[in-house]
Amino acid sequence: MSRALAAVLLSFIAGLAHALDGEAILRQVDRKLNPESYEMYRKLVNIEPDGRRKEFVLFTVKKGRDKMVALFLDPPSEKGRATLRLGDNMWLYIPNVGKPIRITSLQSVVGGVFNNADILNLDYSVEYSVDKAAEEGKTYLLELKARSGAVAYDRLKMRVDRASLTPTEIECYAASGLLIKTLRFKDMKDFGGGLRRPATMETDSPLHKDYKSVMLYGSIKARKLADENFTLDYLPRAGELR
Repeated sequence: MSRALAAVLLSFIAGLAHALDGEAILRQVDRKLNPESYEMYRKLVNIEPDGRRKEFVLFTVKKGRDKMVALFLDPPSEKGRATLRLGDNMWLYIPNVGKPIRITSLQSVVGGVFNNADILNLDYSVEYSVDKAAEEGKTYLLELKARSGAVAYDRLKMRVDRASLTPTEIECYAASGLLIKTLRFKDMKDFGGGLRRPATMETDSPLHKDYKSVMLYGSIKARKLADENFTLDYLPRAGELR
């Protein structure tokens, strides 16, 4: 083998070794944000152009990669409502209304800029595959494609801090290429149990001019949960999970 050919092969091998494994980075992002199964308290704040605010407090539990329940604690008018997500399927339970009703990912049970997919979000690696991964200074840029048509956004551009492996910004796009919204992550906080992640997520949208929504994370901790807690029959009793 000539020296020139050997040099080319060595350069190619070195390039492969340096190539980013976007899927591995995305899986690490998921675990840096949340344990695989957990309980969480958070506040959602919708801010209108005139400054008026509406706040919601939710208690949320998640098991594995596809099961989630969120229970409304405040305001009093919403107390007792609960939502269930199983994979791509979502339901809303309203006390005294009867059986849970189906809802979609692009609807919003709280109004504002956050939709149900943002509120009942599964691991990103469950819903998206990585098309491209690149280094940009102190961040990774991951370009993600939805794994199915049931996902709220067709594509995401996720910027990830290389040191903490947590997102700093996510742009959410429709299949047409239209920018639907931007999610911004800030305020790093130690939640205990080895979990250090942003405590605030803000969003705005060119489709909702001058509106803004904020998600504030109060506590997150790992928890083991039973499959029966994530069923339509159990949803009216979701308050027992606290």
